[in-house]
Amino acid sequence: MFGNRTRGVAVVVFAMAVFMGPMIAPFISFFIVANPSLGWRWTSFIIGIISSPSIIMIPLFYTETHHPIILVNKATEIRRRTGNWGIHAAHDEYTITLSELFENNLSRPIKMLFTEPILLLISIYNAFIYGMLYLFLTAYPIVFQEGYKMAPGVAELPYFGLAIGEVFGGLFCIWSEKAYVKKLEANKGKIVPENRLPPMIIGAIAFPIGLLWFCWTGYYHDSVHWIVPTLSGLFTGFGLMGIFIPSLNYIVDCYLLFAASAIAGNTFLRSGFGGAFPLFATFMFKSMHTNWAGLLLGLFSLVLVLCPIGFIKFGKRLRRKSKYAFDLN
Repeated sequence: MFGNRTRGVAVVVFAMAVFMGPMIAPFISFFIVANPSLGWRWTSFIIGIISSPSIIMIPLFYTETHHPIILVNKATEIRRRTGNWGIHAAHDEYTITLSELFENNLSRPIKMLFTEPILLLISIYNAFIYGMLYLFLTAYPIVFQEGYKMAPGVAELPYFGLAIGEVFGGLFCIWSEKAYVKKLEANKGKIVPENRLPPMIIGAIAFPIGLLWFCWTGYYHDSVHWIVPTLSGLFTGFGLMGIFIPSLNYIVDCYLLFAASAIAGNTFLRSGFGGAFPLFATFMFKSMHTNWAGLLLGLFSLVLVLCPIGFIKFGKRLRRKSKYAFDLN
């Protein structure tokens, strides 16, 4: 749906929804539950009410975007109008088998994830950041509800710091698209995937700063004002978006024809991290305390800064050795 010049902005819109939703939802849900005239069931009722129009709009207004199917539909329309039943699209003759369905939709994404160094390393970084997003859903209540003794609902308002940081991160990525498009035009429209990565380095540096800031100031809640750990969200939110968006664009630019399988493999690993991190977050923060848990995670995120730097230097060489990636230089 989107070419190289517009895909970056489209991914920003997608990522803003993915990342800002979990940050805005907690304080809304806590206030709903705390309202005696609503209660916990309304957290599901409201989601259902908001989602219901999609059930109607998707079948009525969504149109096909896969070009082989568009040609099949066009050929069908021409046959109907002209009565010439000899007109066919190439995809009319194609019949998918169960083995091909398994290969293209199930086995290939997993195979690519664990055999493609570019995809595996970027996905680990991407998955770590995504897992941290959901870890904050546990860490923030520990700091603000248990530490600062804020009431449920109010204790979730500091998520606004993260949300605002994510907005800044998204705007930064949109602004960075100008430099990418300029390099794309200078290269006569040929894609250089590594040109997606410089903004990722900025996000990779901002994220551990915000993480360490949050965990260490939040630990000393008796002497540090609550606004201090709240403001750390400007850096962590910025870092989340600054890492996630360029990495996703980099995967698409690297694999192009196999981008759907690459993104599927990335999503498989990313969703696993998103589901696993909240399971150990409470034990980790309470056993190690907020400061030392934050130090461990912060140091790990600092090490991962080497990921985009390494791909800027060695990405082209890795793509040339890949079975799925395209070297268009």
